[in-house]
Amino acid sequence: MTRRIAVVGAGMAAARFAERFQALGGDAEVTLYGAEPRAPYNRVLLADVLTGRYAADDLALPAGDARLRTACEVTRLDTVAHTLRLADGEDVPYDELVLATGAEPVACGGLGRGRVHVVRTAADCEGLAAAAVHAQRVVVIGGGILGVDVARALAARTVLRAASSRAGRAESSSGRAEVSSPAVTIVHHAAHLNERHLDRQAGELLQRGLAGLGISVRTGTQVRALHGADRVTAVELTDGHVLDADLVVSACGVTPHTALARAAGLPVRTGVVVDDRLSCAPDVYAIGDCAEHRDRTHGTAGAAWEQADVLAARLSGAAPDAAYAGSRPYARLSAGPLEYAAFGDPAADEDGLDVLRIADATRGSYKKLVLRGDRIAGAVLLGDLATVGALARAYERDEIVPADPLHLLTSSTA
Repeated sequence: MTRRIAVVGAGMAAARFAERFQALGGDAEVTLYGAEPRAPYNRVLLADVLTGRYAADDLALPAGDARLRTACEVTRLDTVAHTLRLADGEDVPYDELVLATGAEPVACGGLGRGRVHVVRTAADCEGLAAAAVHAQRVVVIGGGILGVDVARALAARTVLRAASSRAGRAESSSGRAEVSSPAVTIVHHAAHLNERHLDRQAGELLQRGLAGLGISVRTGTQVRALHGADRVTAVELTDGHVLDADLVVSACGVTPHTALARAAGLPVRTGVVVDDRLSCAPDVYAIGDCAEHRDRTHGTAGAAWEQADVLAARLSGAAPDAAYAGSRPYARLSAGPLEYAAFGDPAADEDGLDVLRIADATRGSYKKLVLRGDRIAGAVLLGDLATVGALARAYERDEIVPADPLHLLTSSTA
């Protein structure tokens, strides 16, 4: 009888698992159940759909020879009977179950999605692109990676032809709509942008770079309320300021999607709790944004793919003893002329740690290396990523850094 692996979710982690399972010679029927109508795609590049750099269909990801069941929501799990129930009432048996249910956007300050856009799915992106055609003043809530990327994309304001056509806009000879750029403001609760990955100096330099793109930033405040009845007309902040706005985008992070697991009696804290085998119950596993490993949820594509690779190696038999030891913090933004990469803890520069900084305010570049003994504890590259490859390898492999580590910041060769 054919072995059946059911994957609940058809996002980046699910696609990576299916692709690697086949590549490693796994012998099973793998089925991906996705609530969205699309095949798996790269969510990391959704902001570039807003700029017109990519069409949504360009983001498709390989999933090996897995069977894809799109627009197919799973509503219930029975881990004792080894079945899952679909929205149409069908009960489907499985031998092994992989939860890759992802995460959902956090509602900033309790604001509902009725009048606030999010960017989590391709459908979200298409809706935002259509709404952005007529927008003149945009407020983006959240100054992390996604918020900065979306703000940059909306400020560019070259939207997809499809969205422009629906709105009845004229098109240029290039096939893209020629529309004026709106005024874009980022509202961020912390003292500087992307405090999870950047230190204060880097965050302030990023803010100056955004100003050069016409994007203003208000830090140290939050959204208190939205004004307007049928449509948003203004955003009220906790510091008392009121910003005119006709489009609001929430980019306040995500929370693991755990409702199915919790209802099935699986261990859930912030995410679905898994061990080093990525298992949460007999024959049940969790990977990606929904998984919590060693008290940590990652919420990054890199960690999701690392987990998918380990699980594929285990379940395919290529490496049945493979274990996931966790992922090292790494973030990267490529937002047009604004680029940065951050490793580890960017603020870990006290209590006996050694810090090397190189800053060039004129060119808008900043480089920082934090060492704990002869190992990299953290690093930031902003504006000049020539050495990112060598630095990433040294960090990910936990390599011993030479006595003069300057080459990791200044040389493009390792």
